[in-house]
Amino acid sequence: MHNSVQSLISIQKEISNNNSNANIIAVSKTFSIDNIVPLINHGHVHFGENKVQEAQEKWPKIKKKNNNIKLHLIGKLQTNKVKFVLPLFDYIHSLDSIKLAEKIYIEQEKKNFKPKIFIQVNIGNENQKNGVSIDSLKSFYEECKKNYNLNIIGLMCIPPIGNSKEFFSKMLELNNLLNLNELSMGMSSDYLDAINFKATFVRIGSLIFGERI
Repeated sequence: MHNSVQSLISIQKEISNNNSNANIIAVSKTFSIDNIVPLINHGHVHFGENKVQEAQEKWPKIKKKNNNIKLHLIGKLQTNKVKFVLPLFDYIHSLDSIKLAEKIYIEQEKKNFKPKIFIQVNIGNENQKNGVSIDSLKSFYEECKKNYNLNIIGLMCIPPIGNSKEFFSKMLELNNLLNLNELSMGMSSDYLDAINFKATFVRIGSLIFGERI
């Protein structure tokens, strides 16, 4: 059995032992198709990429052969790249502005394809990170639903380094406030903490594929 598959099974067991059925997004950015194929052959469904161009080079042929695969855009999405994202990506985890919401709306109408979308929340109020502020989240969500017909399924965050738990707790509170079902948070270093606060998607790269070169 390939190392990445063994690692995935081990993580799945840990998640299951913690009474969670969170989906694992195998973050395959910078890794070649050769690294990804063992997981596909094992039957894994959710994969994540950070960069649109890299995904365009890697995934169209694979998705044609394996139509059950769900591809997640977990990196920053620039408005000029939206036309390349639909319908390649099934999920977008980084909606962070009305300008981007409008671009996605135009493209989904044009292509008759509605991706599942997470609003990225700047949960630690960090200047260097993207995301909607906590204070403007409710009005942002309502505008996206009312004016842009977006299929928003949940919230996403990348918390400050350190004590993730308080930020995960706040994210769960915000998700419940908006009555959303999905929650994208937790990476290789803190996914177990994330599932304790009801994360439904965890984004794991290095623990599955190994360290990036």
